[in-house]
Amino acid sequence: MINWSHQEEGFCEGTFESSFFHDEDEYGNEFSVCVKSPDLIQCAEKCVEAFNHLTESEINEICQGIISCAEDGGTDESFELPSLDTALDILNYCWFSMLYVNMLSTEDEIAYVVEGEGEWGDAIGFAVKGNKVIYVGVDYFDYMKDEE
Repeated sequence: MINWSHQEEGFCEGTFESSFFHDEDEYGNEFSVCVKSPDLIQCAEKCVEAFNHLTESEINEICQGIISCAEDGGTDESFELPSLDTALDILNYCWFSMLYVNMLSTEDEIAYVVEGEGEWGDAIGFAVKGNKVIYVGVDYFDYMKDEE
């Protein structure tokens, strides 16, 4: 599922295809995934699998959170959020590029943070732990675990 390009202690990176979200290319779906060590590669596979199987309810919750961020405005003051027919329409105005594994061992509950950007000029992200979206907004790195 993940095509690993770098595997060394302290940094492992690969790519995978997102089943729902798009990257900077409007029709692209290639994301990067990053883990702190080769010991966490199995965790990365679990996180990517969970990410690609987010439920409709979880995706809707993420989109509602992104809408709130876009309505708050960003660094691009010329951006005005147009009227949206559904919450999913916000995905026409933002993209994602990176999934960070937020687990310290294979015994941890599946947890990850996804990073992207909105046309309103702000970085945007969301954190998932288990089967629950625990955060959507600009402070997504606050939800990353520290090394033990």
